[in-house]
Amino acid sequence: MPPAAAAPMISSVQKLVLYETRARFFLVGSNPAETKYRVLKIDRTEPKDLVIIDDKHVYTQQEVRELLGRLDLGNRTKIGQKGSSGLSRAVSAFGVVGFVRFLEGYYIVLITKRRKMADIGGHAIYKIEDTNMIYIPNDSVRVTHPDEARYLRIFQNVDLSSNFYFSYSYDLSHSLQYNLTVLRMPLEILKTETTQTRQESFDIFEDEGLATQGGSGVFGICSKPYEKYVWNGKLLEAVRNTVHRDWLLYIIHGFCGQSKLLIYGRPIYVTLIARRSSKFAGTRFLKRGANCEGDVANEVETEQILYDASVMSFSAGSYSSYVQVRGSVPLYWSQDISTMMPKPPITLDQADPFAHVAALHFDQMLQRFGSPIIILNLVKEREKRKHERILSEELVAAVTYLNQFLPPEHAIIYIPWDMAKYTKSKLCNVLDRLNVIAESVVKKTGFFVNRPDSYCSILRPDEKWNELGGYVVSTGRLQTGVLRTNCVDCLDRTNTAQFMVGKCALAYQLYSLGLIDKPNLQFDTDAVRLFEELYEDHGDTLSLQYGGSQLVHRVKTYRKIAPWTQHSKDIMQTLSRYYSNAFSDADRQDSINLFLGVFKPTEGKPHLWELPTDFYLHHKNTLCLSQTRRSYTYWWTTGVLQHLPLPFDEVTCAENRRKLTVKKFHKYEEEIDIHNEFFRPYELSSFDETFCLAMTNSTRDFMPKNVGIDPSPFTVRKPDETGKSVLGNKSNREETVLQRKTAASAPPPPSEEAVSSSSEDDSGTDKEDEGAVSQRSTPVKVTDTGDNTKMTENVVQTTKDVYGVNLSDVPSEDDLTVYARFVQLGQSQHKQDKSSQQFCSKHQLDRVINL
Repeated sequence: MPPAAAAPMISSVQKLVLYETRARFFLVGSNPAETKYRVLKIDRTEPKDLVIIDDKHVYTQQEVRELLGRLDLGNRTKIGQKGSSGLSRAVSAFGVVGFVRFLEGYYIVLITKRRKMADIGGHAIYKIEDTNMIYIPNDSVRVTHPDEARYLRIFQNVDLSSNFYFSYSYDLSHSLQYNLTVLRMPLEILKTETTQTRQESFDIFEDEGLATQGGSGVFGICSKPYEKYVWNGKLLEAVRNTVHRDWLLYIIHGFCGQSKLLIYGRPIYVTLIARRSSKFAGTRFLKRGANCEGDVANEVETEQILYDASVMSFSAGSYSSYVQVRGSVPLYWSQDISTMMPKPPITLDQADPFAHVAALHFDQMLQRFGSPIIILNLVKEREKRKHERILSEELVAAVTYLNQFLPPEHAIIYIPWDMAKYTKSKLCNVLDRLNVIAESVVKKTGFFVNRPDSYCSILRPDEKWNELGGYVVSTGRLQTGVLRTNCVDCLDRTNTAQFMVGKCALAYQLYSLGLIDKPNLQFDTDAVRLFEELYEDHGDTLSLQYGGSQLVHRVKTYRKIAPWTQHSKDIMQTLSRYYSNAFSDADRQDSINLFLGVFKPTEGKPHLWELPTDFYLHHKNTLCLSQTRRSYTYWWTTGVLQHLPLPFDEVTCAENRRKLTVKKFHKYEEEIDIHNEFFRPYELSSFDETFCLAMTNSTRDFMPKNVGIDPSPFTVRKPDETGKSVLGNKSNREETVLQRKTAASAPPPPSEEAVSSSSEDDSGTDKEDEGAVSQRSTPVKVTDTGDNTKMTENVVQTTKDVYGVNLSDVPSEDDLTVYARFVQLGQSQHKQDKSSQQFCSKHQLDRVINL
């Protein structure tokens, strides 16, 4: 297939202006170059119905000016009058979120501000920064309702400026593997689909100019979004079959972050995209388990994308991705928060002996990801009072039942691992154990890369690489199967486990692109620190959306190098989460139900705030019985098994081809020209505002500034050598004041360098469990003057030898004496490396000097 045989279609509606008259709204949309325009006419005389007319004609700039001029002239109160305009400009926008109606007329929701968050092969991903909600019917026909304002407030409680993303040319609801697989469809199929599109199309301008293009055409492909991860599907439902597809802008909710990894000047973009499911969506204690359709609470698909930014094209560039999933345990279970307990008891709501809901859930996963489906269950297994173990026992029973009917090579793999127990243990390192699990998982699923194996893998063969799973094709590798991680909340433990799996996959991705010599990455390198920062932002964002607070336990917590002030922050996050769950989650749940169309206000029926529960809204089988009953043994969708391990959604078949829109373009047309879309030669730009310079950079933000330092991002560095503090922001004045107040009464943490090296140690030696020690405050033991003087000299000599810091110039000797006692106390509570005599860390010495 020629390199440019297929390309993603770019929306021609990226700039919008809403004009209004007394009787109509006119929504004028244009491409970025403002050379092609489309116009929507929205009727304002209907009090409750939505009447939209799209003539599907593509206007030039001159034609649009003439059209608006005629509309302005025709809508003036008196013909020839120049004082008052008949057409006024209401608002400028960048996209239409959708249309919504409560008890009165319809509203239109427009994106008025956006911010670029990532770039994938020249395709920009934007975050919604601000929106505008405009009431459509004219005041003269408006029929008021007393409860309309309350519904409007509830709807607007879903903050669209908080972690909602969209793209004009890249399908965010699908993975990179799916999007690039679609572009590789055989040429014969594309020609067939183009013929069918022409016959079924209602756009009289679809085929304009095709006859003169000859053989130089390029197939533009637009795929149907995956509805599960689209959050404005219900808002666009009223116009989906009425307007041209370029007006339909699908948004996702979750997280999107991108950083630049510079490898000796070669730019590698690391992107993290999290898609939150819009099915059975809600808040922490109000949405647990699964609904009757197999959709689980807090289901998030996380994809890490790696590509060489020096080559932008999807066909010529090097792209790699890895996908993993988190989600609540797929059972009928809940927790009653009316008891006001921090950990309400877990209750199994319904008996499910044939694992019906789990079957529906894993059937969805087999269709989207293929096999094997690997479950990493992190809930507690040993408890004095049976709590989390209830879920483990039921999940094991469900998986065992379902595996009876699957072929052994495609069976669901279940991995139980009590992460909380291992965290408290002094005999093991949590991240070392997780690394072993991650290696086995990545070897089974493989990952996606759009190019054949690099020649370096042949020159320097690696045993781990030869054992790698997945599906190998002539153009690269495909990920088959997925890891599904869960704990109870799917927040703290899950995020750390996903980070370790992602770190392992990142090593394989870098190796496949020929960027490292072995598929292995160590902690305390610039690359891993950059990746860890992305994952912490990812975890904080998802935790705020579902739990109401940021992460309580982070990767540094499990590495045991978190700063000693982290415990107080953890307490505040726990209190914030408890407050949110107890007092604000119910209102947030109502807003989500209204925004997603789960609840539709209807005259004469109970209002949203009058419902005692939303259980019946999310479990549709409670209101009406299903006409068809699924088999208890053949629990998968027809056709899924015969294509495994490949996912059914990516197989070239008639059912999947119906989800595509294919159109032939000239190779220089704007609808498929990603070069013009990315560089925008018709716009004035400046380097200061360029996105690629603003993103996090491994060289600028993490690499030490010292001359002679190895610039490789894969070099292991000490915590005090990095360009960015790994222990938090030292410039925070409030935190500095707090540290000064408590420095004399709280024990110090162990040396970061010692703990960091121990985390990479595979010797299996015993390590101290510092969690319990750091949680209590111990008064300073006063020693005699001789001991003080001796300890002071010891600290001065140690810091001069190890860190090159001369403390003889400290203004106050008393401050240094206090710190010497502080270090002496730390010696009594933590094991220290006697050979190195490192009693304190660099950031602690900085704090003493600042005193």
